[in-house]
Amino acid sequence: MKIFTNLIIGAAAACAAFPVWGADSVLSVSDDTMQPTVCLPESFETDTRAMLENWYLQTYTVLDYEADSRSSQDFSDEVLLERLSTLPTVIEMPLNSVVKNTIRFYANKRQLVENMLGLSLYYMPIFEEALERHGMPLELRYLPVIESALVPTAVSKAGAAGLWQFMPATAKGLGLEVNSLIDQRRDPYLASDAAARYLKQLYQTYNDWSLAIAAYNCGPGNVNKALRRVGDGKHDFWEIYPFLPAETRGYVPAFIAANYIMTYHKDHNISPALAKRPIVIDTVHVSRRVHFDQISQVMDIPVAELRALNPQFRQDLIPGDIKPYSLVLPSLQAYAYIVNEDSIVNHDAAKYARRGIVEPATGAATGRDSRGEYYDEEVVQYHKVARGETLAKIAKKYGVTVAAIRKDNKIGKSVKAGQRLKIKTVQRRYKPQAPAEEAANVVAPDTVNTNIVVPDSVSVSGAPVAPTDSVAADSTVTAAGSVAAAFSAPAAESTPEPAVKEPEPAPKAKAQAAKPKKQTTTSTAKPKTQTHTVRRGENLSKIAKRYGVTVAAIKKANNFAGDQIQVGQKIKIPAK
Repeated sequence: MKIFTNLIIGAAAACAAFPVWGADSVLSVSDDTMQPTVCLPESFETDTRAMLENWYLQTYTVLDYEADSRSSQDFSDEVLLERLSTLPTVIEMPLNSVVKNTIRFYANKRQLVENMLGLSLYYMPIFEEALERHGMPLELRYLPVIESALVPTAVSKAGAAGLWQFMPATAKGLGLEVNSLIDQRRDPYLASDAAARYLKQLYQTYNDWSLAIAAYNCGPGNVNKALRRVGDGKHDFWEIYPFLPAETRGYVPAFIAANYIMTYHKDHNISPALAKRPIVIDTVHVSRRVHFDQISQVMDIPVAELRALNPQFRQDLIPGDIKPYSLVLPSLQAYAYIVNEDSIVNHDAAKYARRGIVEPATGAATGRDSRGEYYDEEVVQYHKVARGETLAKIAKKYGVTVAAIRKDNKIGKSVKAGQRLKIKTVQRRYKPQAPAEEAANVVAPDTVNTNIVVPDSVSVSGAPVAPTDSVAADSTVTAAGSVAAAFSAPAAESTPEPAVKEPEPAPKAKAQAAKPKKQTTTSTAKPKTQTHTVRRGENLSKIAKRYGVTVAAIKKANNFAGDQIQVGQKIKIPAK
């Protein structure tokens, strides 16, 4: 939604054969000349109700409605001629029946003229600055009045746009940018500069302002064609008038009438526009991608205000990441934008970010069942049609539809024996279990017996030696007692056989033997770094989740600067 909601430029310009108004024309236009139909500019059909919704008109202007009770007055040719003659203009402003009737149309379009007077407080200084810079007559500042009614977002039925109503090809030839995001035809500053340069070129071609203005409207080709029909010699607009397009025949008269009505509006009881308060603006250069909503929410500036001051941004988006652009702001907010640019750009950044690399989805379902994680993969098979087979039988065999087979093979309703068909099916694939998960699922060996330690110092004669370590003391004593009982000496009445003395161990071995054995426990080996081959549809987040590690750990292990990976790429998976 742009500056003027529901702004409608008429689908066709108002065309009519003007009747003579009032007395005979001061500058006569022959009856033959008046026969062709004259078309008024499309700006006459501007939706004035929508114009009143303009943020600038509502905020910065007020109209003096003191004259509302009085009706517009008609004036004699002598009065009109005197007023046109006293206009301080370089361009000739003659009076005739066409000009007079166009003045009357403007005088009866009171609300349209009032709105244009209000908008002129902002736009006229911009137009005048551009015209002065290129040495152009200042009365040309009223061309946008008849071109667009001072509506920067106006678009004609032919595709011309902006205050000066440039066609795309003409605008691009003058160095203006026109694309889906930027339309510099709507930029008051750039378009005004381009219009001044273009009018200068046209005047240098014809050396006559009326012909230059006519060529601005219909193109030099149509003006040259009309000049050829008139014949050799120096001619002006009024001489080639019958041979021009209908819209152009009303264009130069409308230009004269616009100069008149914008100057003498009070004499026709049209309320003058007054400024509520001055608007002081400044410009900042934006070299980052930012949306009007971000600026509005962080800086508390109405989006309507941003649109009114920057109509060239067609989608409310400044693509500063492509190249720098100028942003017009109220002067008090210009410095605040510079200070808060980081906060503005980062505000809700994900919503307005432009994605770089985007991998297409496979369309396959994923999930988990009793066999683990799975994904459905599209598999292409080829089937040779056997005698007697139909598409229905083949579709049933592969679990697909007849329509899918026909679409994939671009065939009709029947097939022939021996014909080779492409069949697309979906097969379920199970993801291999991660090594870390497999290690976790291994059942640890029984550790009951390993916790029972028999000290090496147990006496063969059966006297248990108390353990010197507290580890599994109860179990050790019990085991030692059982061993002693098994190796106890015979009854006392029998003569005991001398015990077989074992060889004396070496000092080091003896010292080791004196120590009780440590308790042995089963522990899972520390996982090592693994290698993973990237599959279709995977990203770092999915891989990290699968192996129970973080994305940062994977990026660090592989020296990744970003998050982009490719199918088939081998990456290291660090240990947990």
